[in-house]
Amino acid sequence: MNWSSEDVARDVVRRQGAGMPAARVVEVVAQAAVRERETAEELRSPRPAERGLLVSDPEELAEAWAARHVEWRRVQELMEASGWAVYEPERDGVGSAWAADRVARREQALASHAAHQERRREAADEVRTEVWLAAGPGRLLRQAAARAGLTPQEVLAQLAARLVVDEDGAVSVAPFLPSR
Repeated sequence: MNWSSEDVARDVVRRQGAGMPAARVVEVVAQAAVRERETAEELRSPRPAERGLLVSDPEELAEAWAARHVEWRRVQELMEASGWAVYEPERDGVGSAWAADRVARREQALASHAAHQERRREAADEVRTEVWLAAGPGRLLRQAAARAGLTPQEVLAQLAARLVVDEDGAVSVAPFLPSR
């Protein structure tokens, strides 16, 4: 699942800020402002600085620092308005709501992925085939399908579902009436 820069910033600030004193939050806000400005300036420069292999796309980096700066400022303003000496994420109603939403979206994505994997496993067991029948058997199949209100493919699927293979490898199907 891809998280937005804001989602990542909220998560990072919540984890890093836990137990952080108000004075340190003020310092971190200032540092985030500097990083935001530096990454934005680098984007505007005609010749971007050399980057190592571990540094992400400069636009993503600028976006990430802008989001972190916004979130650290929000935490700072919350602490000042509430008179908190230390940041406690569990007391941060907005941050807690975002965290709960993030957990719910993650769980939903994991469940969706698990369901997709299960469908893929089931699909691997399916057999898809194209059958070419001579005119006589093809005509009989179409007639049986029409009487049952089915397509020839649906009749063949019902036929295949009733296959019996004996110990000698002989394949047979007991008589049946195709049905919806």
